[in-house]
Amino acid sequence: MKITWLGHAAFRIETAKAKILIDPFLTHNASFAGAGLDIKDVTDGITHILLTHGHGDHVGDTVAIAKEKGAVVLANADLASWLGTKGVEKLEMGNTGGTVSFDGFTATFTQALHSSGQVDEMGVAHSLGSANGLMIHFEDEMSVLHMGDTDIFTDMGLINELHQPDIGIVPIGDRFTMGGAVAALACQRFFDFKHTIPCHYGTFPIIDQTPDKFVKGMEGSRSRVETPQPGGSLSY
Repeated sequence: MKITWLGHAAFRIETAKAKILIDPFLTHNASFAGAGLDIKDVTDGITHILLTHGHGDHVGDTVAIAKEKGAVVLANADLASWLGTKGVEKLEMGNTGGTVSFDGFTATFTQALHSSGQVDEMGVAHSLGSANGLMIHFEDEMSVLHMGDTDIFTDMGLINELHQPDIGIVPIGDRFTMGGAVAALACQRFFDFKHTIPCHYGTFPIIDQTPDKFVKGMEGSRSRVETPQPGGSLSY
């Protein structure tokens, strides 16, 4: 398995059977642009797009990529329906607690404490369902939990009990999600990750710019904290 951080909460996961984008916010992602990344390169061969929720900095380039690549898009039911009105054809929908099966992996919508919606070009607000994390189980590979955007909550322990994720992708930027110290507490208290990858930082001036608080809070953890630069890849 190869996991590449594309800046913010966007990731590319490659396995023998699938090439997945999670929350592909690329075009207006300062971290993506600053790293000199190219959308054509990071979307090459994409088979699936998985979305945690409906905010613009997570839906990002989903519509354009899905149309160009013919990728299957997984999202909560409300967000999936909205994407259908934008011309996305290959849609799979679910909701909190539900699992959707694909060739080589399954994706389960887990809880997240956050909101989900967008304002259109006419200034009309659209509620786009719940915010979620995504628990991904692969055949013969480590399992991955992308927490989405969230605060800490005690039922994280139940998510760990049910799914036993090996790799945790954790939002740490504060302001719109839990900050680094709280995110570290969540990982230390409720999960038993083998590896943790912080995200949702450094993109905008009003969120934390570095993972330092998270790294400090994870001191003494059995989990290996990995902080690639945007465009950096990790192999498991």
